[in-house]
Amino acid sequence: MAKLTNEEILSFIEEATILELNELVKAIEEKFGVTAAAPVAAAAPAEETAPTGPVEVSVILKEFGASKVGVIKVVREITGLGLVEAKNLVDKCPSPIKENIKPEEADEIKAKLEAAGAVVEVK
Repeated sequence: MAKLTNEEILSFIEEATILELNELVKAIEEKFGVTAAAPVAAAAPAEETAPTGPVEVSVILKEFGASKVGVIKVVREITGLGLVEAKNLVDKCPSPIKENIKPEEADEIKAKLEAAGAVVEVK
């Protein structure tokens, strides 16, 4: 069997059709017991960096507890609402205080509201 040079091999690959190249790949896979498929391990780092929990959450005021005035003050601070709007929001429990926020921000808001005596849920 005649030995081909690298230039001859590259020349064949340049001139070959897609079907001919596909047949060549299959023949190489069968002959040498290899696969041309991308390794699965290459995709693993992308999966590890994906967030494991929810990306956005909402803070829901379930009950205002014993100190309604204290909860209204905290709601005003968090939302920037006026006194009447904050009072109406607290009166309509359960009601969303902030929606579609990061879990870290939701934890801070929950801590403030619970310190004022409210019952809060993060969804």
